[in-house]
Amino acid sequence: MISQLIEKIQKTKAPICVGLDPMLSYVPEHIVKRAFDAYGETLEGAAEAIWQYNKEIIDNTYDLIPAVKPQIAMYEQFGIEGLVVYKKTVDYCHEKGLVVIGDAKRGDIGSTSAAYATGHLGKVQVGSKSYSGFDTDILTVNPYLGTDGVKPFVDACNANDKGIFVLVKTSNPSSGELQDKKIDGMTIYETMGHMCEKWGEDLPGVYGYSGVGAVVGATYPEQLRYLRDVLPTTFFLIPGYGAQGAGAKDIAGAFDKNGLGGIVNSSRGIMCAYQKEKCDEHDYAQAARREAIRMRDEICARIGEIRANG
Repeated sequence: MISQLIEKIQKTKAPICVGLDPMLSYVPEHIVKRAFDAYGETLEGAAEAIWQYNKEIIDNTYDLIPAVKPQIAMYEQFGIEGLVVYKKTVDYCHEKGLVVIGDAKRGDIGSTSAAYATGHLGKVQVGSKSYSGFDTDILTVNPYLGTDGVKPFVDACNANDKGIFVLVKTSNPSSGELQDKKIDGMTIYETMGHMCEKWGEDLPGVYGYSGVGAVVGATYPEQLRYLRDVLPTTFFLIPGYGAQGAGAKDIAGAFDKNGLGGIVNSSRGIMCAYQKEKCDEHDYAQAARREAIRMRDEICARIGEIRANG
């Protein structure tokens, strides 16, 4: 599936991903009012507002981008109603031809990881029939229980043509408290990166990158550049651009001489572009489109410089 993601990046000429991480406070007042008028100030009303907000952003960006990344926690906060909207969002993005990266950061002991993998990437058997649960294309995975917690996801990817992004060097400020510690002279994040390379041997890809990718934050550009050098077959999901402070110059090191190697995510920067622009809230989806175009052009210009310099 990461090979298919690369193909979509090449087709759209946009190595960017829209993070669909909605908070109710992001949603314009007119959408919230309409949802509350229909369903009351209830979890169902909140979920309806989120759904309508998502749908308009998708409708106004899907032709520009290869992928979206819904963060499941933003939906779980609204309980079952929120999870219904998560699933509706995944399905709607598939209808629009987008690759869906489920940002769930799952990972546990083997049997539990197998259940997570089934629910998000595989199919569950119900009597004589089988069903896809959330049916995301790629899933973020927390690897800190080791290989027996990751292998069920790799197996599910093999069986269903899916992919995973493993947490390696995350974009949050305190990531170094654990990830930068050294064991036998090597940082934990570097160790985890090499484990991704090893796990990826079971999911080879056609563009030189395996089906086991890594999450590497743009907020740590030196580490990002270093990991690109030492992890030649690992494709990167790159958070931290935009609202978290990183820019195009920070992500340059993630890409190889062919302009491949990663996809850059922006969540709040795109979803809340109308707030930054201070434009009419009814124009929020067009503001999201304008920000997606600006982000694409900025990043592609930087990648172009990398390719020109060899």
